[in-house]
Amino acid sequence: MPDTLTRGIRIAPMGAAMTTSASGQPLIPQPPATVAALRQAISQIAPAALPAFTRELDQAADQSRQGSDLAPLQRFIAQWAVYVHIQRQPDLAADLRRWEDTAESGDATRARQAASEIGRILDEAHAAIGLPAR
Repeated sequence: MPDTLTRGIRIAPMGAAMTTSASGQPLIPQPPATVAALRQAISQIAPAALPAFTRELDQAADQSRQGSDLAPLQRFIAQWAVYVHIQRQPDLAADLRRWEDTAESGDATRARQAASEIGRILDEAHAAIGLPAR
């Protein structure tokens, strides 16, 4: 994945755009894996990520046109579907941010543990939306 394992986007701590029910339910249902549905979901749960979404969509579209290959667009949609799956669950998104911070702590042992936990979160997100493991 570009930049970092989680899209290269660091979302600010939960605020007005990211609240959850008392039962810990996801903020929104998992949207279909289409550009329009993912854009709408991101605008609701992580509006700060919209510029990156648009920039990466443009890059994927350009790569697809240049290579006459849909793979870049398919990767883009899969990566953002995983991102939305995680971000729509504030507790899971917060766990991921904590592990990302731990990975950057400079302690090699903690960084390895963090990388393992980040991988687990991403693998579970892939499975939850029906994608093959990374």
